[in-house]
Formats: sequence, C-alpha cells, structure tokens
Amino acid sequence: MENNYIVIGYGQLALSALLILVNVALSAVLRLGLAQSLLIGTLRMVVQLLLIGFVLEWLFTQDNALIILAIALVMTAIAGVAAVNRTQRRFVGIYWNSLLSVLGASALVTGFAMVGIIRVQPWYDPQYLIPMLGMVLGNTLNGISLGLDRFMEGLIGQRDQVETLLALGATRWEAAHGQVRNAIRVGMIPTINSMMVMGLVSLPGMMTGQILAGADPIDAVRYQIVILFMIAAGAALGLFGVVLLAYRRLLSPDHQLRLDYLEKASR
Repeated sequence: MENNYIVIGYGQLALSALLILVNVALSAVLRLGLAQSLLIGTLRMVVQLLLIGFVLEWLFTQDNALIILAIALVMTAIAGVAAVNRTQRRFVGIYWNSLLSVLGASALVTGFAMVGIIRVQPWYDPQYLIPMLGMVLGNTLNGISLGLDRFMEGLIGQRDQVETLLALGATRWEAAHGQVRNAIRVGMIPTINSMMVMGLVSLPGMMTGQILAGADPIDAVRYQIVILFMIAAGAALGLFGVVLLAYRRLLSPDHQLRLDYLEKASR
C-alpha cells in the first residue's frame, strides 16, 4: 500500500534521540539533577510507544467487539489508577471513585461521539474508538487528579471555617460547596487554557498527525474540534463525579467533616 507521508525508519528514530541530549546537557551544566530522570523517562516513553504501536497494529485488524472493549476497559482502569496516584492524600475507596468517574465520563462521551456524531460503522471500530478514547482518558485523568487533590487540600486548609459552619448548623453542602466549586474550577483550567490558545499558539497532536499523514487540513480541523469537545465534556463529567464522591466520603451524612479518613500518600 502506498503511503501519502514520509515514513520514519528506525535509523531516523535513533537520530532523533540526539535531541534529548539538549535536555541532558542543560541539566548537567545547571546541575539540575534531572539527567537520570530524563534518560529513564526517554527510555520508558520509547519502549511504551513502540509497544503500543505493535498492539495497535494488531488491534486494528480485529473485528471482535469483546476484544476491543476489553482493551478499552484496561485503558480506562489504568487512567483511573493513574489519576489517584498523582494526589498527595488518599482515603479508602478513592481508587473506586476514580475508576467509576473515569469509566462513566469516558463511556458516555466516547459512546456519544462514536454513535451520534461521527457515526462509525461498526461503532466499536478500533481505528476510531481507541485513539479517541485515549485522548479523552488522558485529559480526564489530569483533570481528576488536579481537582481531587485541590478538594482534599482545600478541606484541610479551610478546616476551621468548614467545621465552624457545621457547628453553627450549616449542612455539609453549605459548609463545603465552596471547596467543591474551587476543585472543579482548578481541574478544568488545563482544558480551558488549551482551548484558548489552540490554533494560535499550539497545533494539536491529532490534527498535526492527520495532516502529516496526508489528510485535508480542513478535515483534520473538524476532527480536532470534535475531539476537543469530547475532551472538555469528559474532563468536566469525570471531575464532577470524582469530587462529588469525595465530598460524600469526607463529609458524612450527619454533617461531620471526616478528615481522619485522609492519609498522606506514600511515594
């Protein structure tokens, strides 16, 4: 099959690795202590991406909905766990909360896009489902991580205020809704910032990839806009779900603040 783009061979890929030496040199000159982390991160990134390339090559030949859904579930589970791993504190059930929020948000948003907007046939076509789900998951987990962390730290920082309101007869929602709002606002900032400069400062990876692969730029832009709407909706739904579940956990039904449920995350 003839490609409409320049294929990058493994020799050229190895040559591109020289670019990372800029970071290593900068770290060495300024004594930042990041050289080892950079090299490990580079190695992990290369291995992970090459492996996923082989997996996707195999997956795109599959026509079994169960196999494709199983892969999607694994991706969702990893995203749910990764979102919690970046928070500074934990409580019992936080991983389930994250998994439920990521699963609900990504299934709803990606399902609507596949069936209602793009109308892929069949709806589980891995060429569309897996990349789109991956982009939704990546941004949803970032939003969840930021929002969840801010909510827990906010409750700790505003503990006196929240407990005073509860002591004066306020409901748990009246006492903590400010922290809920602040957590959701913080979690949405990366998505909003990204959308604000899209096309002016940055060109999205998916759109760039499509253009490099020979797609019409206008077609690539239309896909990118749909993806950005999916990302925004997925991040908002996942963030709202996980913060609401954390709120219900850390503020009991009898209107008590339960910071004793929180534990410092071990690194």
